[in-house]
Amino acid sequence: MSEAARVCVQVQSLYIESQSSPEEDRYVFAYTITIRNLGRHAVQLLGRYWLITNGNGRETEVQGEGVVGEQPLIAPGSEFQYTSGAILETPMGTMQGHYVMIDENGDSFHVDIPVFRLAVQTHIH
Repeated sequence: MSEAARVCVQVQSLYIESQSSPEEDRYVFAYTITIRNLGRHAVQLLGRYWLITNGNGRETEVQGEGVVGEQPLIAPGSEFQYTSGAILETPMGTMQGHYVMIDENGDSFHVDIPVFRLAVQTHIH
């Protein structure tokens, strides 16, 4: 079994109404990601790749080193959690991507980040 199969990614997203300006087509979302290392060896997150798609189907790619300025080393049986954000021009969209990680041998592997929705919660009165 590969190291990638032993790393679990969970995502929760939230619309930030106070920072959004719908009249200016600005919708701000926060997402909290938990990365769990279910394996027997430490892994380190080196980089990330995101594909962000807005409600009109416009895609934006984002690549970079680490997450929130860190390249965390995640010990066996532990997890790393962080919160980041995205700004869309539409009230809904999706994000997906992968993390680039290395195992204890220095071999790199990808961990998929499953597609998740960014959507403005509609209030039903």
